[in-house]
Amino acid sequence: MHTAFFTIFGEVLFDNFQDGSRILGGAPFNVAWHLQALGRQALFISRVGEDDAGREILATMQSVGMTRSGMQIDAAHPTGSVAISITDGQPSYRILDRQAYDYIDTAALQHGPKRGLLYHGSLALRNQVSRQTLLALQQTWNGPVFLDVNLRAPWWQADEVLGWIAGAAWLKLNDEELELLVPGEQSISNKMHLLQQTYQLSGVVVTRGSQGAMALDSAGEIFSIAPDGNIDIVDTVGAGDAFAAVLLLGIAENWPLAVTLKRAQDFASALVGRRGATVADPTFYQGFIDAWRE
Repeated sequence: MHTAFFTIFGEVLFDNFQDGSRILGGAPFNVAWHLQALGRQALFISRVGEDDAGREILATMQSVGMTRSGMQIDAAHPTGSVAISITDGQPSYRILDRQAYDYIDTAALQHGPKRGLLYHGSLALRNQVSRQTLLALQQTWNGPVFLDVNLRAPWWQADEVLGWIAGAAWLKLNDEELELLVPGEQSISNKMHLLQQTYQLSGVVVTRGSQGAMALDSAGEIFSIAPDGNIDIVDTVGAGDAFAAVLLLGIAENWPLAVTLKRAQDFASALVGRRGATVADPTFYQGFIDAWRE
């Protein structure tokens, strides 16, 4: 039996496309979904509107066995929504303001755990209400905090993000976000070392799209992984969230960092062969559960 308990804090939303279709997402929600599907207990703390979209999210969570005890319902603000438009094959995102996930209040914390692995992103911290709730959670938290940076213009400021890094033990970001937070000509590995030393981090992970990922451990050693060359890519949405979920698993299970990196890359590579950021088919996850049994 796995005793590791994960608490995931942040947004759940629908990506709405021009053709009227919509896909359930939000990085923290995707991470919680993957952990649940991989057989781990994950408490997802978020907030949805008192609307059809919110009811659909709660019903979906129930149908896949995700606990809803960390969910709040907001009568004043709508369920999170992102408008996606595709121009010349390239998506552009319009992340709507004043969504339910901006107003996660401290009532969500009353019966929740105070230990384990705490994961949060940066988007849900754009509003003071959710930001104060996370700070309250961190003040009594016993265990590592994992920050998954998700810079979406115009909803971030560098000094704020660096402040959140200071409160984390583990940091994950992509190469473009690393450049935004640590601009300059230095190599990626030098920037990773700089962040680790400045903020006393246990680990720094930088994802690099088709080039794979790099990870820095607490001893200052760098590990790299590249995806296999023959991946079928259907949809890269949520690849970083899939990667993050397996990183959390590796941290909780004390896998060697090189092993964690390989497994995270394999999982993300499989996910991009599917449409959407999560997979409803349990057999998709069972293959990884079996392969990773030690």
